[in-house]
Amino acid sequence: MKIKSDWWKILGVVLVLFSLFQGLMGRVPVLPILHETIRNIYYHVPMWFAMVILFVFNAVYSIKYLSSGNEHHDNIAVEAANVGLFLGVLGLLTGMLWAKYTWGEAWSNDPKQNSAAIGMLVYLAYFVLRGSLDEAQKRAKISAVYSVFAFPVMIVLLFILPRLTDSLHPGNGGNPGFNKYDMDNQMRMVFYPAIIGWTMLGFWIANLRIRIKVIENLIEENESYESERI
Repeated sequence: MKIKSDWWKILGVVLVLFSLFQGLMGRVPVLPILHETIRNIYYHVPMWFAMVILFVFNAVYSIKYLSSGNEHHDNIAVEAANVGLFLGVLGLLTGMLWAKYTWGEAWSNDPKQNSAAIGMLVYLAYFVLRGSLDEAQKRAKISAVYSVFAFPVMIVLLFILPRLTDSLHPGNGGNPGFNKYDMDNQMRMVFYPAIIGWTMLGFWIANLRIRIKVIENLIEENESYESERI
């Protein structure tokens, strides 16, 4: 591994480890209701930021595939969705843990929680759709069209609908989000690097999965070529 070309991977790991350590051992402000659970902001929120960014790439490369028919664009779109969904599930689980200690129960049918769960199901359906189609080009084209519509649906579910009704979640339903009275400058010095770190880590995982997919495709092509020669 050359540090010159892989600096962002190293930086991503360092920032994630830094945020993990600070979340466990760092100083946080004393706040009513939240108390020590404010530490979860270093995990829950950055995971969701990274998820949304990866879903953006899924939509962008789905559009690129539809315009080019390039299989590599489809591979990028799939793995971006794969890792995005993984981070989304982690974000959902950490959010449930946070809710248990601040709202009294892990799942209270809050509009934000329900919308997030539906959003995850929308992208889970993306993989169910791909798995139901055998022909490669047909699978790539139909799932790409699905992705183009899935992303705005997810945005509506996560950022618009919860704001139109009462919600316990910060920043939704008239409930104020985190501001300068909740997160001091010292917390921001961890929070923003955590977003960058989790995003970089997500892209690294996606990049590894794409490379594995390319190798698998080459092996399949070689095996097909050898069988035709025989």
